[in-house]
Amino acid sequence: MFFPNLTAEKNLWSKGLPNVVGIDEVGRGSWAGPLVAAGVILPRNFKIPDGFGDSKQISAKLRLEFSGLLKTTAVCYSIVEIRHTIINKVGIGTATQIAFRKIVKQLNPPADFILVDAFHIKYLPQSKQAAIKHGDQISASIAAASIIAKVYRDKLMKNLSTKYPAYGFQSNKGYGTKMHQGAIQKYGFCNIHRTSYNLNYLFP
Repeated sequence: MFFPNLTAEKNLWSKGLPNVVGIDEVGRGSWAGPLVAAGVILPRNFKIPDGFGDSKQISAKLRLEFSGLLKTTAVCYSIVEIRHTIINKVGIGTATQIAFRKIVKQLNPPADFILVDAFHIKYLPQSKQAAIKHGDQISASIAAASIIAKVYRDKLMKNLSTKYPAYGFQSNKGYGTKMHQGAIQKYGFCNIHRTSYNLNYLFP
């Protein structure tokens, strides 16, 4: 297991850039529901709690605990939801870029520098951002964003499961599990499925 740290943030802070935002998304590979992205600016005195890690590596209980901690200690944070209808219209890559730009626009105070997981953000100055491969395992700010985004999206998908109970969204969160595949084959697509994804192979 990797443990995110503040090395990148401290390097930028030392250069007179106090507001460093970490940005990440969840739900990119999901077959249903929205994409959710978050951005978090951590304070310079932030202490990384025991067990802290990227959202995929820690338990749901810890994610919920850390999400609450981060929301109360962050300089600021931002959450953006991109609906499945937008994803179907423009594709997941463009939808992700839209989400990241909205995150940056909403931050108050604005970010002095952006740390983003994997992807540079188009149409923003590259001199003010760094795309970090496996960033949620390296940067504490990006890991913080992944946690807040996942807690938000998991709750949303759990709520949607009451409207579409046949698909098991409360457990699979829209991802292509065997149970989810079987439900699609039996009932077809529901209103929140990403029809832009090539899922026709489910119907041989």
